Amino acid sequence: MKQIKMGCTTLDIPAMALGIMRMDKKSIPEAQVAIQAAYDSDINFIDSADIYGGGKSEEVFGQALKQMNLKREDLFIQSKTGIVPGERYDFSKEHILKGVDGILDRMGIDYLDALVLHRPDALFDPEEVAEAFDQLQASGKVRFFGVSNFDAAQFELLQSALSQRLMFNQLQFGLKHTGMIDFDMHMNMLDDPSVDRDGQFLDYARLHHVTVQTWSSFQYGMFEGTFINNDGFPKLNAELQKLADKYNVGKNAIAAAWILRHPANMQMLVGSMNPEHIKDSAKGSDIELTRQEWYDLYLAAGNYLA
Repeated sequence: MKQIKMGCTTLDIPAMALGIMRMDKKSIPEAQVAIQAAYDSDINFIDSADIYGGGKSEEVFGQALKQMNLKREDLFIQSKTGIVPGERYDFSKEHILKGVDGILDRMGIDYLDALVLHRPDALFDPEEVAEAFDQLQASGKVRFFGVSNFDAAQFELLQSALSQRLMFNQLQFGLKHTGMIDFDMHMNMLDDPSVDRDGQFLDYARLHHVTVQTWSSFQYGMFEGTFINNDGFPKLNAELQKLADKYNVGKNAIAAAWILRHPANMQMLVGSMNPEHIKDSAKGSDIELTRQEWYDLYLAAGNYLA
């Protein structure tokens, strides 16, 4: 498994993490199989959120972990808080502290390696967030911090109040969600891909050594489904299959390799609970696509160059 530096630190983390959003649908034994498949593929980084499955995903994960031959210290465990489903986003100190306590209780652990704020709260006060982060770090409940779906200005605003460096920003990115790079390649043009929807965050991340974590990397649209083996994307799947045959892997590995080929050294979140898909995706970290192969996939996904 390819290793990358976490944020601005010298700490190594795997280029892939296991996202457990769908773990609420699994039995304890099934969850154990998924976790073990990831761990055996050198994916020891876990990503969660307090709203996944209404909290059940974290409960299933915690129960599964207790029954496995893994120690808490064997895993880097990250979760997110900040969404009250159907009501509001909430970065108040009270909500953040309560959110972390709930996560720890459901998972049956004493601390999080990282806490990520889940989608920007329009009413957030950077100083109030800073108080929450300081309290969580001083208590030993959280080691590192990050955000999700922030643009560069929002990230900079929050960072200005913190005593800690933000390590992560989670953003959707993959072959069917390429806006972060379309903008750069369509600079000074009047077509739709030239519109900057992300505040140039990818360039910001590279300049300031922030790790971009990519979510729903094999999805198209907003959770419409996966593009892999989807008859709606014949050209893309033909190109994925051609390269899968060349590298003797599955399509998941090639779709993952496409993300990891980017020099920003992003960390891809693997959201599957299928052990075979997890193992195949992990193989993508060992593949370095050529420039032409990378662009061939980009074009096969329906993108175009000037």
